[in-house]
Amino acid sequence: MGRQALLRKSVFLIFLTALMMAPASAQIARIKHSAGNAAIERGSNRLPAVPGRQLFAGDRLVTGKDGRISLSFIDNTRFAIGPNSSVSVSEFQYDRTRQRGSFLTKVDRGSLAVVSGKIAKSGPDAMKVRTPNTLLGVRGTKFIIDVPK
Repeated sequence: MGRQALLRKSVFLIFLTALMMAPASAQIARIKHSAGNAAIERGSNRLPAVPGRQLFAGDRLVTGKDGRISLSFIDNTRFAIGPNSSVSVSEFQYDRTRQRGSFLTKVDRGSLAVVSGKIAKSGPDAMKVRTPNTLLGVRGTKFIIDVPK
């Protein structure tokens, strides 16, 4: 084997190893409807919250005084976010085969209506919602949280 062929093979193996070690960013939800001033903050980027846009773990959903967002997660959890809100999906892991996972949402301000999905039903501590003053454990239900400014 020539020196050039060995070098190409080495570069390919290094690339393949790096690719396998890179964390996969998987879609966790999709925007179903939005109105008014509504955005997704993803790192340093601010994206309009338009229907069909994908949501990833770590994203923050932000609405203005006339903003609203509704979305559906891959475990069938549904969110409706009201005006003047800031809601982050801090953690979302879901195994579709076993229908188990973990879900942590943080509501900094505003309102969030939730219809829980399969993650909340999979275990007593599987889904949690954090506010500035509380940590709620979700047990498979419908609820509304309102966090004043």
